[in-house]
Amino acid sequence: MLARIRRLVPKSDDQHYEQIVRNFGVGALRPPPTPMSDGELARAIAEFLKDHPSSESVAALGRRLDPTSRL
Repeated sequence: MLARIRRLVPKSDDQHYEQIVRNFGVGALRPPPTPMSDGELARAIAEFLKDHPSSESVAALGRRLDPTSRL
């Protein structure tokens, strides 16, 4: 999942990518329970990149990755 995300996050947005990695590490983000298409993942990442990486933007990404998430 992180390899797919890395391909979608430009190097200029490394802070965003590092925030994603950190939140997967602490369990705030979880991989989707069912596979996402590349298009679905790209749309979720594009939305995440619109905002400064924050707990709110991570929560929004978490809800896109796993709609059952309590974030």
